[in-house]
Amino acid sequence: MKIAFIGGGNMAEAILAAVLANQIASPEEVTVSDIAEARRTYLQSKFKVSTTDQNLQAISNKDILVLAVKPKVLAEVMAELKGRIQPDQLIISIVAGKSISTLISGLDHSCIVRSMPNTPAQISEGITVWTATSQVKAQQKRWAASILGGMGTEVYVDDEKYLDMATAVSGSGPAYVFLFVEAFTEAAVKLGFTPELASKLVMQTLLGASHLLRNSGRTPQDLRRAVTSPGGTTAEAIAAFEKGGFNDLVAQAVQAAYRKARELGG
Repeated sequence: MKIAFIGGGNMAEAILAAVLANQIASPEEVTVSDIAEARRTYLQSKFKVSTTDQNLQAISNKDILVLAVKPKVLAEVMAELKGRIQPDQLIISIVAGKSISTLISGLDHSCIVRSMPNTPAQISEGITVWTATSQVKAQQKRWAASILGGMGTEVYVDDEKYLDMATAVSGSGPAYVFLFVEAFTEAAVKLGFTPELASKLVMQTLLGASHLLRNSGRTPQDLRRAVTSPGGTTAEAIAAFEKGGFNDLVAQAVQAAYRKARELGG
């Protein structure tokens, strides 16, 4: 399978690493196009793939084109590629907030997969929600599933509306977790821990709780109740969260991200 990457940033690198690790393509079958010489040199050295600063050169004779540019430069890139993509070439877009209709119009091409990965994909622990146009063939869907699933977990949805929802939940979600970790660590330091020890305690607590939730087969509610003794320290902390409107604040944040995702998509 021959693959071109238009854009060679961190998420493109995560996909590239998964493609090669899972032997979906060999280094000789991959070309990465990026405007930054330092980035091209790095990717070529690390992955032994071909690199270029010419998008049209990159897409020549490729089966799949991974569109991995910043949203702000998408229009410029699409103008360059418009009319130059072969009908049977599959586009996999990871461009945040850009709808399928925008891609079809900008590229004059309708064989498109739109996806929303997240940053844990960089360590093969991501989750990617994706959908496809009716022009995408069954074999091409299997290709997309194997590529996106190589970064962790892939979830196919049959309606594009779920992509904006996924952007607000799984796409932006890692940042919510990082923000909580920042606040939790800062609170531990204020209690009197050193920053190093506070970080270690918070990090392992987060990791342990996540693994317990994943592997126990129990719901978050069950696990929370199990550790929350009436009148105990955890109950006091939970009461403080509830008094501060924790659940409402989380809902407001997710809704704000969702509204922005829809706004970006037009």
